Amino acid sequence: MIDDDRKSRGTSGGLRRAAAALAGAVSGFAALAVAELVSAAVRPEAGPVVAVGGAVIDRAPAGVKDWAIRNFGTDDKLVLQLGILVLLALFAMALGIGALRFRRAGAAGVLVCGVIGALAATTRPDSRGLSDALPALVGAGAGAVVLHALAGRPAPRERAAGSIAAGDAHEGSVVDWDRRGFVVAASVAAAASAGAGVLGRSLNSSGHRDAVASRGRLVLPAPASPAPAVPRGAGLRIPGVSAFVTPNRSFYRVDTALVVPKVDATAWRLRIHGKGVRRPRTLSFDDLLRRELVERDITLTCVSNEVGGPYVGNARWLGVHLADLLAECGVEPPSAGGPADQLVARSVDGMTLGSPVEDVMDGRDALLAVGMNGEPLPFAHGFPVRMVVPGLYGYVSACKWIEDIELTTFASYDPYWAERGWARQAPVKTQSRIDTPRPFARPRAGTVMVAGVAWAQRRGIDRVEVRVDDGPWRRARLAAEDSRDTWRQWSFPWQATKGGHTLTVRATDRTGSTQTERRARTVPDGATGWHSVVVTVD
Repeated sequence: MIDDDRKSRGTSGGLRRAAAALAGAVSGFAALAVAELVSAAVRPEAGPVVAVGGAVIDRAPAGVKDWAIRNFGTDDKLVLQLGILVLLALFAMALGIGALRFRRAGAAGVLVCGVIGALAATTRPDSRGLSDALPALVGAGAGAVVLHALAGRPAPRERAAGSIAAGDAHEGSVVDWDRRGFVVAASVAAAASAGAGVLGRSLNSSGHRDAVASRGRLVLPAPASPAPAVPRGAGLRIPGVSAFVTPNRSFYRVDTALVVPKVDATAWRLRIHGKGVRRPRTLSFDDLLRRELVERDITLTCVSNEVGGPYVGNARWLGVHLADLLAECGVEPPSAGGPADQLVARSVDGMTLGSPVEDVMDGRDALLAVGMNGEPLPFAHGFPVRMVVPGLYGYVSACKWIEDIELTTFASYDPYWAERGWARQAPVKTQSRIDTPRPFARPRAGTVMVAGVAWAQRRGIDRVEVRVDDGPWRRARLAAEDSRDTWRQWSFPWQATKGGHTLTVRATDRTGSTQTERRARTVPDGATGWHSVVVTVD
């Protein structure tokens, strides 16, 4: 009888701990759901998961960001948010178990999480002050109430018990807990939380309707200066080679925005001000559309692109010349005596990017772009307006969702990435990539077409060479060149023999500079090295 009673007590204790963990999980869910609902009244970016995720990105060392992009690619933000949710769930379950003995302390732990979320929201670059703290604090308050209520349900209560030992007439008391009451209470809390979360998500989505509508009804004007026709032969018809023009849906996206900003074009404004700006201006979207629009094919490259990596793409951009706009504001480049050598572009999400004024005004097609591949910019790529500057890595030039341009100096201000150890100036390096055959492919012996792309924006590609194993470098055939600001495709017919082989490529730009063999990671100013693939010929 004693052993049976101990087993009963052990089973009951295990169920109570499981119920307590569930209570913690439900309270955490309630906190996030209520926070989502409150964020609809503030703004989606103030939600605790987004705010904490953004704070993690802001404070992560450059090497960690580079590792995340290298391993998770464009899914890095999703992985981060899922990781935050998993950690919150585990912590909430631990608080629930702790609340079995320290009920108030468990509820207080939920409130502490809310304070952390509030601090994260109010210290983001785009923070709007104390209002951004409300979702996390109100959500944590709701979660604390739920945990305090549910923690009382698995609390022990006394019930009469039979004699503990045979022949013992003493009736002691053993613990029990209100299982049915807990299940009902937890179910009600979970259902109410789900309703709040769904409503909050719906309201947040409806808040973007004006932005979606403004893009949907936009008809882009015809360019006053159309892009030259792409030369015949610029795009090789070789299976596996990247398309000469990268479709919008396939164009790489690397940024720090956990929630893609959706900006209403009718309400959008761009302010131009700062050192050496004799005539500051604020422009509307219609002001830009009334200007002379130019259309250009430009290849963009992310500084996080490893050797042979995917973060490079070519698109046809429509926009206005940034240099002309700056000149109308009285800005002069440093070479002409202008006092500012850095242009700081600010995004609606608080991101800051610093571009050399000299590069922006040296005659290249630096654009404030409004269109991409014949349509308005996609939201993920900066609608309504973004910067596009050929020849510079994106982190010092390609500001999406831009709303402010300030002229300053490199000595007086470090933008977002420079604060985190990346180089202040970052011209694109000469690079080449093998698209086909893919690594570890098993082509058949005979003629195998080796092909890919090479780029050296502002300089152009002069030569591409391929090496098989440790053999001599052999010149590949270059496709027709569109412009020196776009990538160039190449091909090399290889007479493949059976066995394992290593294929290596290198490019030479029009300055006569051949890309270096020296391997370097992306930090602080872009990767270097030759791209190689290993194949086995059958």
